[in-house]
Amino acid sequence: MTRIILIRHGETDWNRNLRIQGSTDIPLNDTGRAQARDTAAALRADIDPATARLAASDLSRARETAEIIGAELGIGSPRLYPQLRERAYGDAEGLDAATFAQRWGDWHSAEVPNAESRADLRSRALAGLRRVISEARRESAPGESTVIVVAHGALIREVIAHASADAFPVAGERLPNGSAHHILWERERLRLLSYAAA
Repeated sequence: MTRIILIRHGETDWNRNLRIQGSTDIPLNDTGRAQARDTAAALRADIDPATARLAASDLSRARETAEIIGAELGIGSPRLYPQLRERAYGDAEGLDAATFAQRWGDWHSAEVPNAESRADLRSRALAGLRRVISEARRESAPGESTVIVVAHGALIREVIAHASADAFPVAGERLPNGSAHHILWERERLRLLSYAAA
């Protein structure tokens, strides 16, 4: 049994300006760095540094968030996984939310040219988590471990949806930057324990 704490990366300037990032590699801003420190402080009482593992998307906003968390908690640097990258939004990347809505309508049902499908994103996310868990279990066997995984909003939404049989997140809920979502991985099955939404 492995407990997974999924963390959405801290804020970037594009988050602040409501621009769509997707696979575009945008760095954290100072607010995002502060959010990473706040997230680490909130996790401190909830993890054992001796058994905790740290993983992240290789995009800089997730990697730096994980590095800050790792330093604050004394658990070292994250192992990086390209499979944990944000959904590729194709022609929408770089656009602001208003332009997106004007071109393609509702965020949750839009068909964006050259964007990765939600089904493909979910498949990629689960394969990435499977690899993260497999490597963490090898390192912690025979004991249980907690894996902190820093990734991205759309990817985390798909993992939460999978773990809750598509009951959550509710349409319209946002997963805030720096938010933590708890999942249990047991015998190759995911179970949602809690998630944070705004």
